[in-house]
Amino acid sequence: MMSTTSFEGSTSWTFVTNHAAVLVCIARDPEIRLRDVAERVGITERAAQRIVRDLVDGGYVERMRVGRRNVYAVVPHRQLRHRVVRHHEVGALLSLLTGEVPNGREGGGVDEAT
Repeated sequence: MMSTTSFEGSTSWTFVTNHAAVLVCIARDPEIRLRDVAERVGITERAAQRIVRDLVDGGYVERMRVGRRNVYAVVPHRQLRHRVVRHHEVGALLSLLTGEVPNGREGGGVDEAT
């Protein structure tokens, strides 16, 4: 029998890093404000800025200026960095975490899986 124990209160560790959580937020809403990313992930706005900069510098996200706002696009074919999973692409990770298929640079965001 499977346990139905909730892990909501556990804060000692998590499978999803803050970098992955920020990436999911950007994939779901390419026009998201960093203030909103920070709130959803549970980090400071400064930490969200640093993580987005890491993702842009690493080639996982592209940032475009549209008027006074930034719009983001995930680069789905970029390979993951960790040696255990570097043969997988970031799009596969996003598909797993969101249940949606990333549509990449053409418009950012993700499309619902069929």
